[in-house]
Amino acid sequence: MYGTLAGALSGRKIPFDRGAFTATVDGRIVGAGKTIRIRSIRVHYQLTVLADSREAAVRALALHPRGCPAHESVKDAIAVSWDAALRIGSETVLVSSETVPHE
Repeated sequence: MYGTLAGALSGRKIPFDRGAFTATVDGRIVGAGKTIRIRSIRVHYQLTVLADSREAAVRALALHPRGCPAHESVKDAIAVSWDAALRIGSETVLVSSETVPHE
């Protein structure tokens, strides 16, 4: 999803700080012994954009999972979600898969 988001931002010509663009991932594993299963995956993004790119960046975040082959491959079996700390100048805006429309 990280690469898909970077591509979505670049494709929309949204300038972003590639050096400060990071993602960490948390997963929830269930089961015991030899039989375990991934229950959920959450991706946490850190992203810096210019103020005039705010709306386009939020839209790219909202739509990027649909363009990600990995997400599309597992979405029916594993709950996948994301959140982002979107830095815009001195302001940090928190957005997530639960707070933005998925169009």
